[in-house]
Amino acid sequence: MSEWSILAETVLLGALSGGVMALIALSFVLVYKGTGAVNFAVGEVMMLGAYLYYAGVVSFDLPPWLAFVGSLVVIMAVSALVERLVLRPLAGQSVVAMLMATIGLASIIHGGVEAVAGGDTYSPPGLLPRTPMTIGDILIPGAVLGNFAIAALLILGFLAFFRWSRAGVALRATASDPVTAATLGIHIHRAQQLTWALSGLVGTVAGVLIASSVGLSPLLAGTALAVLAAIVLGGLDSVAGAIVASLIVGIVEALAAGYLGGKTREVVPYIVVLVVLVVRPYGIFGTRAIERL
Repeated sequence: MSEWSILAETVLLGALSGGVMALIALSFVLVYKGTGAVNFAVGEVMMLGAYLYYAGVVSFDLPPWLAFVGSLVVIMAVSALVERLVLRPLAGQSVVAMLMATIGLASIIHGGVEAVAGGDTYSPPGLLPRTPMTIGDILIPGAVLGNFAIAALLILGFLAFFRWSRAGVALRATASDPVTAATLGIHIHRAQQLTWALSGLVGTVAGVLIASSVGLSPLLAGTALAVLAAIVLGGLDSVAGAIVASLIVGIVEALAAGYLGGKTREVVPYIVVLVVLVVRPYGIFGTRAIERL
């Protein structure tokens, strides 16, 4: 392969991996826009959803797609219940109280999963065939391509949902101005509950895609923290920012790993974030009024 082919392959693979990263970032942004809380339990919800998917396939002998849908339904129900029983009573409390609640929730989920499943690594089946694709000298692994396709379809579906559906418009109105939304007859608590359910759905999809590619273990939860660079870069309150920044960070990580060494992929994105934040402290698409945590 020529140097240009290697560069093109690296950039393309980075962008494709950024698609799944965008799902995790979207899970964070949905909760923040809807409730003003940073949900540090996103990683554990991802992990729990992936374990439910694996249990459906292995323990209950369900077809992968049926187990996948079942895990989404369960996680959405659990997320809505958590919002109702844990987060809603904290409405109006300090940001720190909300943060501690999500951190405590993450610890409970993580400990519970480890107690039941242990720390072994499992290999869940993929949702799509893993036939690789070649574009000239560029080879794209089937798993990477399939994961990006699912992530892209889900993101496009969410964008359409927020743009044209009645529930999506209600969620946007609640996130923009809850007081005015309530005045117009929108049920704020139901909107926030739906936000948590959708965040759980997006996180579960990301968890299943990652687990079916690299393996399933409690360490999967730590993947969400690695997406913080993309969230800060794009703007914590911006869906578009989460998507664009995830693609940027994915490409930067791939270039860093390919040309500077594997370990640098964990450092270089944060250097890029720091440089951007010096110019735009609220991120690429974030609003100027965003609260810094």
